[in-house]
Amino acid sequence: MASAHTAVNDPGSPKKPADLRKVVAASLVGTTIEWYDYFLYGSAAALVFGRVFFPESDPLTGTLLSFLTYAIGFAARPVGAVVFGHFGDRLGRKKLLVISLLMMGGSTTLIGCVPGYATLGVAAPLLLTTLRLIQGFALGGEWGGAVLLVSEHGDARRRGFWASWPQGGAPAGNLLAVGVLSLMTTVLSDEAFNSWGWRVPFLLSGILVMVGMWIRLSVDESPLFKEALAKSQERKAKQKAEELPFVAVVRNHWRDILVAMGARMAENISYYVLTAFVLTYCVEHLDIGKQSALNAVLIASAVQFCLIPLFGALSDRVGRKPVYLVGAIGVGAWSWAFFGLLDTKSFPALVLAVTVGLVFHSAMYAPQAAFFSELFATRMRYTGASIGAQLSSVAAGAPAPLIATALLASYGSSTPISIYVGLSAVVTVIAVVAARETRGTDLAAVEPAGPAAAARPAADPKETASR
Repeated sequence: MASAHTAVNDPGSPKKPADLRKVVAASLVGTTIEWYDYFLYGSAAALVFGRVFFPESDPLTGTLLSFLTYAIGFAARPVGAVVFGHFGDRLGRKKLLVISLLMMGGSTTLIGCVPGYATLGVAAPLLLTTLRLIQGFALGGEWGGAVLLVSEHGDARRRGFWASWPQGGAPAGNLLAVGVLSLMTTVLSDEAFNSWGWRVPFLLSGILVMVGMWIRLSVDESPLFKEALAKSQERKAKQKAEELPFVAVVRNHWRDILVAMGARMAENISYYVLTAFVLTYCVEHLDIGKQSALNAVLIASAVQFCLIPLFGALSDRVGRKPVYLVGAIGVGAWSWAFFGLLDTKSFPALVLAVTVGLVFHSAMYAPQAAFFSELFATRMRYTGASIGAQLSSVAAGAPAPLIATALLASYGSSTPISIYVGLSAVVTVIAVVAARETRGTDLAAVEPAGPAAAARPAADPKETASR
């Protein structure tokens, strides 16, 4: 039965703003490091992995094979979501976030040590793929825990703003990954970069993980989770059986899982086309220097990092759905102008193309953390938010650069890719329109009152008290 707390009196309301800022900072730093590791692989796959691990193929085919290993990592993300979600809903958010950070950092550092095809033959891409799977497994558990830790500490009135900060870890991580790669391509010759320079950013992950661990270990567990855990222990003491989080979330929140999956289609596909495939399109198809392509993504990622909290705050004022819909419709329409600007081979046009695309992406990505958190009840929130987000990544983000590269190789034109992004936007618009508005939801709801009704909005205190 839903808790009788109003949104304003959410037990997760911070007593001290400084404490909430500390939690936000820890989540942001952790997600930045994890996304740095994850995006570094995507950028390297576009620029160098084809030559290092698939040298016997032509450049575009080698890149295609590199993106295939990149996509395989996404297959592990739903598995990570289920495993981390289960234990995160049983043991706590903080403990699982520490484990995910260690797994991601360790696998990324080891990628920097894997010898190329010339040394190990087919064993080299196999090792690369194995480490990519570990990355995907870790990231599958990272996102849900990071955004929930902030969402469950914050209050309902500004949850969109505070929960959007961990989302800033994606552009910040991409900014860091592309920035380090850009630096290496600037100071090294192409031969040196392809030989050993690309390994340096992966090896740096070991240092970043130590910093992230120090910060992440300093924060407290979510107060809402502590409350839910105490009630769970009371039920166990009374010998009342409790469903596994995965079973409970599928039984009670299957509609919300579908909404989350649909909402992520345009967001996920557009992002990997805008930030990963764009490198292949510019370097291999347009013969633009990799430095120019990297710098364009670098500038656009910096702009996106600044925009995400603003869109998060806007979702607190007008609602999650309106902001999300502007992003979905915008990115679908912009996909046509995007490639037209790239085809001019002008650097300012390249920067404009990627930046505007990421502006629309931000409108979806910023409110996503609060939106998904508010769909699920506390004792199954980690599992539900993670599964909803990561299942869609298999169908959306995983094959996006692969599909875009294959379409380019088959048709030699960007038109099929624009259609692909546009169709994903249609799916997202349908999913978001079908969803309920969640702004003002009481996250203190520990158990669902019925299917897909675990965390309904509680803006009216009289209505809440009557439950």
